[in-house]
Amino acid sequence: MSTLPRLLMTLAGVLCLALAILGVVLPGLPTTPFVLLAAACFARASPRLHAWLLNHRYLGPMVRDWEAHRSLPLRVKRIATGLMAVTVVLSAWQFMGRPWLAALLLGLGALGAWVVWRIPTRHPGSDQNANVSHCEQDQSDTDKQAGG
Repeated sequence: MSTLPRLLMTLAGVLCLALAILGVVLPGLPTTPFVLLAAACFARASPRLHAWLLNHRYLGPMVRDWEAHRSLPLRVKRIATGLMAVTVVLSAWQFMGRPWLAALLLGLGALGAWVVWRIPTRHPGSDQNANVSHCEQDQSDTDKQAGG
């Protein structure tokens, strides 16, 4: 990757990480998607920052889990949806004097829930290799048959 795209991806990663940190204290602003987006940007643009994020005490486990499984546990989806629903409903209630704004908030909340539920679900006890591509699985099977 050339210098300008690498710089832009690094800046995008830093911006996403800043938004994620704001999401810790601001209700309605999600933390996890911004951390994962920062990790994706850093993976392409800065191996050093990606490694730092992977090894971070608080943020690293969620990034490692996502990179290993590319899915969310059902429990996490339920908690995320429930917290979003409470936040969105309370926010919309505050704007009942402006019905269009309340409707917009409810619509955006529904969109957020839809995005969460589109992510593949990892059920308890599911196969650790469930998200390995068929090509990788075929290669793994071939290696086992060859004794390697």
